[in-house]
Amino acid sequence: MEPLQKNFIYRNLANITSILGVLPLVLLFLDDGYRYLIPLIIFNNVMDDLDGILAAKLNIRSRFGADLDNVCDAVAHVALALAVGAHFGGMVLMVSLIAAGSVILRATSRLNPAEASGGGTPTNELMRHMLFVLLLAHIFNVNPELYLVLIFLLNAITMGVPFKLPHLIRGLAKTATAVILVNVALVVAWLVPTVTPLIATAFFTTYLYSFVVGGGRWFRKRGAEVE
Repeated sequence: MEPLQKNFIYRNLANITSILGVLPLVLLFLDDGYRYLIPLIIFNNVMDDLDGILAAKLNIRSRFGADLDNVCDAVAHVALALAVGAHFGGMVLMVSLIAAGSVILRATSRLNPAEASGGGTPTNELMRHMLFVLLLAHIFNVNPELYLVLIFLLNAITMGVPFKLPHLIRGLAKTATAVILVNVALVVAWLVPTVTPLIATAFFTTYLYSFVVGGGRWFRKRGAEVE
C-alpha cells in the first residue's frame, strides 16, 4: 500500500502544488486581508510556475493537470483582481469585474484545446502588472486608481486577442532556470524598492511592445488572406 501511496503522491505533485497556490488566498477574506495582497500575488505566481516545472521535470504532465492548473489560475486571479477592485471601489471595482470576466473566459476556453486560439496574454500577466502598479504607487506616493483602471482594461483586451504576444518576459523564459529568475525578479521588486521601477519598466515595455508587434503581424496576415 505504501509504494502505491507514494506513487500516487509523486504523480500528483504538480496538481498538489497548483492547489497549494490557491489555498492561502483565504487570507483575503480576513478583515485586514488586503494587506496580504502583494505577498499572495507573488506566492501564487511562484506556485503556478512551480507546478509547471514539476510536471515537466518529473514527466507527470496530464490533461487533468493542465485543466486543474487553468481552474486554479482562474480562481486565484479572479479573487486577487476583485480584492483590489473591492479595496478601491468605484471605477476600479467596475473594471476589475471586466478583467475577472476575461480571466474566466480565457480559462474556460483553455479547457478545450481544440477550440483554444493559442493567442492572448496569460492571466498571470495581469497579476504581475497589478503587482507593479501597487508597488510603484507606494514608492512614489501616488494614487494607483487610474493606473489600475488602465491595466485592468488593457489586460482584459489582450487576454482575448486571437494572436500571440511574442516578447513577454515570462513567455521568453523557456527553461526552469529562466522561470526561477523571473520569480526572483518579482520578489526583488517587492523587497528592494530602488530596483522596482527598472523591473516594472522591463515588464510593461515588453508587454506593450509585444501587443503592437503581435497585433501588427496578425493584421498583416489577415490582410494577406483576404487578398
